[in-house]
Amino acid sequence: MSEKEPIYKDKTDLNNNTHRLDEGSKSNDINKSDLGTRFNVVESHLSNYKIKAIAIFKLLKRLPFLLLSSRFKEHQAFFESIQIKLRQARVPISYEMYVSNAVFFSIFSAFIGAISGLFLAYTLVYLVGLPATLTDLSLSQSIAWILNYRDLVISLLIVTAFTLIFFILVFSTFLIYPSFIASERKNKIDSQIPYAVTFMYAQSKGGMNIIEVLRELAQSVNTYGEVSKEVDVIIRDIDYFGNDLRTAIINSIELTPSERFQDLMYNLLAVIDAGGNISEYFQDKSEQYLEQASNDQKGFLETLGLLAESYVTAFVAGPLFIIIVGVMMAVMGSGSDVMLYALIYAILPIGSILFIVMISIITPEDGGKVELLETDIEKYDTHFENLAMNDGSYNDPLTEKEKNVYQFEQLRKSKKLLKIKSLFKNPMIPLVENPHSSLVITIPIAFIVAIVPLLTNFDNLHTTSDIVSFIDDKVLLAAYITIVPLSFFHEIKFMKTKRFEKNLPDFLKKLASANETGMTLKDSIQMILTSNPKSMDGEISKIWRDINWGVNITDSLIRFANRTKTRLIARSFTLITKALESSGDIGEVLRVAARDATAYQNLKSERTMNMMIYIVIIYIAYFVFVGVIYVVSSTFLEEMAAAGERLSSTGHQVGFLSTFDLDSYTQLFKHAAIIQGFSSGLLAGAMGEGNVTSGLKHSIVLMSIGFFLFAILI
Repeated sequence: MSEKEPIYKDKTDLNNNTHRLDEGSKSNDINKSDLGTRFNVVESHLSNYKIKAIAIFKLLKRLPFLLLSSRFKEHQAFFESIQIKLRQARVPISYEMYVSNAVFFSIFSAFIGAISGLFLAYTLVYLVGLPATLTDLSLSQSIAWILNYRDLVISLLIVTAFTLIFFILVFSTFLIYPSFIASERKNKIDSQIPYAVTFMYAQSKGGMNIIEVLRELAQSVNTYGEVSKEVDVIIRDIDYFGNDLRTAIINSIELTPSERFQDLMYNLLAVIDAGGNISEYFQDKSEQYLEQASNDQKGFLETLGLLAESYVTAFVAGPLFIIIVGVMMAVMGSGSDVMLYALIYAILPIGSILFIVMISIITPEDGGKVELLETDIEKYDTHFENLAMNDGSYNDPLTEKEKNVYQFEQLRKSKKLLKIKSLFKNPMIPLVENPHSSLVITIPIAFIVAIVPLLTNFDNLHTTSDIVSFIDDKVLLAAYITIVPLSFFHEIKFMKTKRFEKNLPDFLKKLASANETGMTLKDSIQMILTSNPKSMDGEISKIWRDINWGVNITDSLIRFANRTKTRLIARSFTLITKALESSGDIGEVLRVAARDATAYQNLKSERTMNMMIYIVIIYIAYFVFVGVIYVVSSTFLEEMAAAGERLSSTGHQVGFLSTFDLDSYTQLFKHAAIIQGFSSGLLAGAMGEGNVTSGLKHSIVLMSIGFFLFAILI
């Protein structure tokens, strides 16, 4: 390690006296060293177990390869499509090993299926007994002898069927998996490529050569995801395999699953060969891909509209019709309640889940979880952590290494203390940052609310109907306890993110305008802060505070992006900070970033406006559903119950009226309204905002309407 000036400095210079350690601190260091030794022993044991597990896993992968690979190498052309898909999916395994594993584990699964079939056959044939339809068979004389071996034949059929099902299922999964992963990568590349090309345009506009532009993009994997991984293949071929740029690009074209990335690279080669302007090429391609993204979204919105109409027809109007018919048949004594129970408690929720899954599958990827960008300070943090792990003891006199480690330890303790203090000041911060963490608190409370009263009163509940009636409202209360806090904190985070993204284009345009007048980026930030101290919810003042405390402007902007944790801001500031590293003239880059943010916002606004009508349709359909079953409950069923009571009072016993239970049907319809409200709300969130958790607010509203309608008016 080369000696460097201490990294962490504030205005008080972190107390110059921290270079000496008193006797008390030496004693503490010795205790820490003992604890560290014990921890290292435990960690060593865990590491050994992990190594053994990895070795066993590798052996299981290699065993099929050793047994079967020679057979597949002879038919390489037959497996060429699998080989291509494995490369496109970035699955780090050769096609011989993959196919060998597919065949080996399919045969192993078939063996498991045979055992399962044998167990099932023994249970059905010898323990339970075959149904009469299979025992009273009439066959022609030529094959009547089969009846003497009936049990054996049926057992063989069951075993054979299970063997084939297990084999086909596992082998098909192996064959489909590479194509599925490659398709997922293709969708992610296509969704991110407009913004990645914008990044390349901004970097090339700053004067970078094409190889350095590609290298910067490859290093921005946290921001541009799969596009960066595709470009990284080009850089790898150049750096490690000695290929020239043309050969590396051609290799990437052959391996990528995305046709748009192929088109980008093919045309880039043509521009390079012709000596054209690469920056203008990236600008044109950026506009082209943004237009394609807009067209893709229009097709996606049309598909969402079709799904919304299908949902209303199949799971609102359809169930409503079936419920009315089922009630009429049950009241007249010619039907069964089983159909109603199956519809309300199984078909409605399962069907809604399937629709939500379908919407999630076709929804374009937005890059998933936002990864934090690394600052120079965090790089030094990692460096000093490694120093502390390698040598936790301090000698006298202190070396420069020990001084740096000690200062780092003191700073880390201070950071932890500040986090604890901020947590005490505002305990809701972790819940806003991660709304799903509220479930750790609410689920146990909900469990207590629902289960404890049931357990304490279980002896007084004699029938299933008594249990359902007793726990009915308590389960609903437990559901509210679980989803209301989750929805509340999610909406706070969502609205905060939405404000940041909405204000970002204007903020970037102001920076660009100020920079074009000759002001530095630092002065531009100060000017915006002076004119509007609460700009971007006060985040600009935090950027300025970091700069004042000696943090360089690049790290200040990255720290801002990490605090907001939104993909749009992370992408914009990745573009800006990379331009700052390569050139001080970033006026055009700021304009490009502003255009990128505006285009992203326009796409989101277009989706919100187009989907609003379908959210309204879902609400109207739910009101119709609840209104109809409310009318049926409050008029028709009450009249049937009254008629039964009148007949019973006269001494006449009419079967379907004398056994009619109004309370059970009312309870059933109330559950139908609540389940339908919860399902419709989740679907509205998935369609309108692309997030199921955003649908919880709709679910709470619709569930409350259904519950109070039956609890108060009936």
